[in-house]
Amino acid sequence: MRAAYYVKLPENKVQCRLCPHSCVLGPGQRGICRVRENVEGELETHNYGLCSSLALDPIEKKPLYHFYPGSTILSVGTVGCNFRCEFCQNWEISQAEPEVTAVNPEELVRQAIRVDSLGLAYTYSEPIVWFEFVLETSRLVREAGLKNVLVTNGFIRPEPLSELLEWTDALNIDVKGFNREFYRRVVHGNYEPVLRTAEAARARGCHVEITTLLVTGLNDNLDELEELVQWVKETLGEDTPLHFSRYFPQYKMNLPPTPLATLRKAWEMAKEYLHYVYIGNVHIPEANNTYCPTCGNLTIRRSGWAVTMPGLKGNRCASCGEILAVMV
Repeated sequence: MRAAYYVKLPENKVQCRLCPHSCVLGPGQRGICRVRENVEGELETHNYGLCSSLALDPIEKKPLYHFYPGSTILSVGTVGCNFRCEFCQNWEISQAEPEVTAVNPEELVRQAIRVDSLGLAYTYSEPIVWFEFVLETSRLVREAGLKNVLVTNGFIRPEPLSELLEWTDALNIDVKGFNREFYRRVVHGNYEPVLRTAEAARARGCHVEITTLLVTGLNDNLDELEELVQWVKETLGEDTPLHFSRYFPQYKMNLPPTPLATLRKAWEMAKEYLHYVYIGNVHIPEANNTYCPTCGNLTIRRSGWAVTMPGLKGNRCASCGEILAVMV
């Protein structure tokens, strides 16, 4: 299928304009994402309608803790990614060649309705490099009265991002660190466009949550994490949920799992600035529950994927009446 967002160059070359890599490709060459190729002087996308993963997931698994908590969402992913994180937790579909099946937008919407899903989440691999399919599908999802969720690394140029955000209701954006050198050497990208994506999504009225996977000894410096947290507060707002996730050895990285003490220190620090901070990939109940930032009342209890809301009345704290930044 012909790809969106590219320009033709002399000598039958093309430049992809989907993400900030802006790959210049000669005939037969593919971009960093592995799914966009110069075919006889035109840019073609090779993953349109190809699905590597499909499941009905708890919304909390995305993770989205403040977007219709307790609901389920049909989650779909493809292959490829425009980053090459050496610690990738989903490398089998982002960097390898998994088995895929054909899907089409209309059937995905019908299936979402059939299973009483909140909508569709584009996740598992990077939805940005599935741009054409996600855009077409998300329009149909919105027409059906359902929600669109992007779980993304946020590495996209402003024009295609603006087109996607028109149809997007919520995003969980991976901010993989707050260090240009870490992004360059380990992620193989740049974090500044990611921050701009989060800012643009918030400005468009989308629900935004941020996730940072703490990789042992690489991006877990407390001072650096404090810079990240301050950026979240100052740019996205103190009500923005922030998730610190535990890293486990995967792909090219064999560093030990994130120490629990590191996660707890980051969590305690971030709570000094933000109202809602969580720890993922590990069972720490108090770091998964939601508490009223005004009175401390337990409003949402999470145990695994089981969710109860003992302290909520609508989106208000049942104890003090404070409005919480939760969509219900």
